[in-house]
Amino acid sequence: MAITGQAVSQAATERPARPRESASRPRKALTIGAVCKILQSEFDDISISKIRYLEDQKLLTPRRTPGGYRLYSQSDVERLRIILRLQRDEFLPLRVIRQELATGHEMDLGAERRPAGNAGARRAILVNTSGSRLSLDEVIEETGAQRELIAALEDFSVVSPETRDGRNVYDETDREIVRVANELSRFGVAARNLRVFRSSADREANLLEALLGPSLRSRNPQRRKEALESLESLAATVSHLKHLLLVRDLRRLAGD
Repeated sequence: MAITGQAVSQAATERPARPRESASRPRKALTIGAVCKILQSEFDDISISKIRYLEDQKLLTPRRTPGGYRLYSQSDVERLRIILRLQRDEFLPLRVIRQELATGHEMDLGAERRPAGNAGARRAILVNTSGSRLSLDEVIEETGAQRELIAALEDFSVVSPETRDGRNVYDETDREIVRVANELSRFGVAARNLRVFRSSADREANLLEALLGPSLRSRNPQRRKEALESLESLAATVSHLKHLLLVRDLRRLAGD
């Protein structure tokens, strides 16, 4: 699965102004509690359990003291900040973030990891790239969403879990949808209101299928590979167009 390095580069370089440099760029090794406190001003949902979960997912590798306590370096904190930004701002699943960070891109702040290349938006994430499965309790723990919200999202087909051994299991895309829906719920947006997004996504997917369906079903590996690349590129272009249309309408709403 291919995505551009633009999202990681932006996550590394876009830093909010902070009054104290020592708070945003610690020089000494920090405990997990101190790291959590540093990042709370930027990430409301950060918690010690979430940091531990990211470590379990092999995204973080802080050093350990002889007594087993975690100690985070400056680079660990910056890496964690990038991971959290990619989750929050780019809606990237952990699997994709792990793959992107494993490509060898340096984590130095402001470093350009890939040439700008095309002027288009970043590539889309294909649904079938999500391999891990989460239980309902895990989704709740990671997103902070209520069970009732997740049940409503399922009722309106916004989230579509699989059933395994009599239990619902969710992929990373489902989890990120729940995360976004939970954020919108704070503004009074109910699950039923999200049907418009689901309908729009279905229409866009149908359009792309009409354009690339035969090639995607081809038995020729090279043709299928090219079709997948085109699908990602087109999906990103469609997403960018939708964003531009929304920006235009919001400007009108704001009276610009």
